[in-house]
Amino acid sequence: MSESNYRTTQLLRRVLREHIRPYKTRMVMAILCMFAVAGTTAANAWMMQPALDKIFIEKDRHMLFLIPFIVVGIGLFGAAANYGNIICMRYIGQRITADMQIRLFTHLMKSDIGLFHQQSSGRLISRFTNDIMLMRNAFSSVLTSVTKETLTMVFLLAVMIHENYRMALVALPIFVFAIYPLIRLGKNLRKLSHRTQRQLGDFTSVLDEVFQGVRTVKSYNREDYEIRRATTLVENLFTLYFRAARAQAASTPMMESLSAVSIAGVIWYGGFQVLNAEITTGAFFSFIAAFLMAYKPVRSMTGMNGTLQEGLAAASRLFDVIDTPPVITDKPNAPALAIAKGHIAYENASFHYGENTAGVSAITLDIPAGKKIALVGLSGGGKSTIMNLLLRFYDLQSGTIKIDGQDIRDVTQASLRAAMAFVPQESMLFDDTIRANIAYGRENATDDEIRTAAKNAAAADFIDALPQGYDTMIGAHGVRLSGGQRQRIAIARAMLKNAPILLMDEATSSLDTESERSIQQALTRLMEGKTTLVIAHRLSTIVGADLIYVVENGNILESGTHQTLMAKKGKYHQLYALGFDMEQAS
Repeated sequence: MSESNYRTTQLLRRVLREHIRPYKTRMVMAILCMFAVAGTTAANAWMMQPALDKIFIEKDRHMLFLIPFIVVGIGLFGAAANYGNIICMRYIGQRITADMQIRLFTHLMKSDIGLFHQQSSGRLISRFTNDIMLMRNAFSSVLTSVTKETLTMVFLLAVMIHENYRMALVALPIFVFAIYPLIRLGKNLRKLSHRTQRQLGDFTSVLDEVFQGVRTVKSYNREDYEIRRATTLVENLFTLYFRAARAQAASTPMMESLSAVSIAGVIWYGGFQVLNAEITTGAFFSFIAAFLMAYKPVRSMTGMNGTLQEGLAAASRLFDVIDTPPVITDKPNAPALAIAKGHIAYENASFHYGENTAGVSAITLDIPAGKKIALVGLSGGGKSTIMNLLLRFYDLQSGTIKIDGQDIRDVTQASLRAAMAFVPQESMLFDDTIRANIAYGRENATDDEIRTAAKNAAAADFIDALPQGYDTMIGAHGVRLSGGQRQRIAIARAMLKNAPILLMDEATSSLDTESERSIQQALTRLMEGKTTLVIAHRLSTIVGADLIYVVENGNILESGTHQTLMAKKGKYHQLYALGFDMEQAS
């Protein structure tokens, strides 16, 4: 269900059912405290009558001591109830935030790669921060206030009716007409909130892009361009925020006018009744006190409508992501992949990312067990797509991919990926220690195993030279390491995993020629007995492959060893004869 299709009642019911019901005990305690707070507020208004009539008019000395004592007791009881209410609702509000963040993160981790391609990381981060915070505010602070203020208003109305039901009828219009601005402004505020949060997501996305690509920005002298882009988004946000503020502020003059008319009417009518001795002065002032106290919650609820609508808009956006089911799922009772030898076969495999977009078309590949297979070709030819399909990042639209005769769609994704070690072109490292990054694929790895993997990846020397060695924090995306160092850590990670199938998407692209030579022997040892699929850009890697596939426009143009392909004088020979640098084919 899209954001615009969610109704207020639907969202409220869903949040109550999924995120508040688990804490119903605390919610009941909070509501009981709210009843107590509302009751004490009404009691304070009611106490105006005996205070005026008994003390100031009848001069009752006994009441002079009794009534202040009662007022203090009411105040202490109300303070304790208010504290209990705040603590319970703050707990529920924080739990809503934590539960929704965990739920959203879990859903995203279980979702397909395609979802991350459809939405930028900045927009997804905005869901975790801005949207969830708005939702928390709406369903803790606002829910608390609305419930407490409504109860308070009901209790005070009861006091007003008890004191004089005729004057209550004069004052009642303010409470009836107060509903009108709430309904009228609610829809407008909801739309503005949707647009505002969408703009916030765009702004977060721009910040994420610029901060990660700051070197590119500066190297191309694009600072002014990025400033203009960010300024436009900030100005759009300012406009939306100000429009929302005007919409919220519109209710205040209406409420002030209604209250002035109602107070004037009450004073006029109540004054006549006091002068005619139909009610006592204490009863009149008790009524006025209850009326003025009741006006506060009405005004407060009108002001909170904007916060509530922002929270509802945020909730709808969050549920929109959570309700998006993963496309790639395991079949019911799917077995684990059983690796016998590691033979991989693509049979008439086709996949396209979208209409008229790149992919692969009815390709047939045979990757013998324990052999090293290379994919070469120009950029966008489909080499990385072939690897992505093997990892089931995407599912085939037709054809099959089998490992040792097992269709990869028939086995569990976890067992499929556990059988593979993947070294991507862009070595993804996490803001953690070098040790943790190397052991990412094997959490239970020993320190000796981690050091051996680093040594085999030609990374041990530079790691030992760091101040904290393997405990060195490398920063977000490994920013504190050079490109070549990051790549060696990624290779060490694959070596430590030691899976039967090895996938290397230009795994040595960030290494200079000398560094690449230094780990070739280690890579050769790593590949022994493993089925290896390599996308590489250097001839030293390609020449030694058992089989080379030339990929272009999603098709296999030719295949064979380096020698046979050269003898064919086809596309491979053409690239080689032109002094083709395979780095251009990545």
